[in-house]
Amino acid sequence: MNSSHSARPLQPPLQMASTHSFASPAHTNGGLGMAIQVLERASALLDALAAQPDPVALKDLSKVTGLHPSTAHRILNDLVLGRYVDRVDNGLYQLGMRLLELGSLVKGRLNVREAAIDAMQALHAVTGQTVNLSVQQSDEIVYIDRAWSERSGMQVVRAIGGRAPMHLTSTGKLFLSAVDTRQVRAYAARTHLAGSTVNSITSLEALERELSLVRQHGYARDNEELELGVRCIAAGIYDDTGKLVAGLSISAPSGRLEDAWIPQLVATAGKISETLGYDSDLSN
Repeated sequence: MNSSHSARPLQPPLQMASTHSFASPAHTNGGLGMAIQVLERASALLDALAAQPDPVALKDLSKVTGLHPSTAHRILNDLVLGRYVDRVDNGLYQLGMRLLELGSLVKGRLNVREAAIDAMQALHAVTGQTVNLSVQQSDEIVYIDRAWSERSGMQVVRAIGGRAPMHLTSTGKLFLSAVDTRQVRAYAARTHLAGSTVNSITSLEALERELSLVRQHGYARDNEELELGVRCIAAGIYDDTGKLVAGLSISAPSGRLEDAWIPQLVATAGKISETLGYDSDLSN
């Protein structure tokens, strides 16, 4: 942010001021109540700053949060001391570097398996089928977690830690669909698109057609291409940068896989992506 910017009129930051009651009796009884009140007010000020692209004047922050200017000024001073807020030229305020440092710590601790496990269990409960979490390693996908039970109707073919070629799996096709044509052709040259069943895609032309469908639909299929009798559908999981980091797939006996599960699969993958910081609105 440039400190030479003049202040702009503020828009309400996600209605923060209207959702917090700064003078509620429950928050004014004793030291704990006062501490909670201060935290709420500080949060309102930070949200107001986050809602604006440029540095903001005290009077505008006071207006949008509903805080008296003297109260807002006192809390802002404390936030400046903690580096949560920076005071720039002309008495304007902007978010501080301490928030970036803390955000980086949170991002570094996020784990796709931890983010996914509850959602995977919920999806398994709905479908009754095996739900897989897989990532790319080199020219293969690796299964890193799974939700399944005896009622899934099939034995697990690939154990956690197992690998499979990308062009034979639904998750692998997601990763291949995310790269350009040159990289897809390089993959085909390296692997020779070796097949596993009579349904396997073994030609570059067929693979490129399949990847075009993946991009068009937003999910991928494996129609008994890795294992006869087993079909899969997969949707992508993305991180806060918009990068595809994993695939969430449902595996089922070929006669049991239902297209009716696709919306739930895509929604579940989207929920996990949001947990990792992905913002679909900014990525569209």
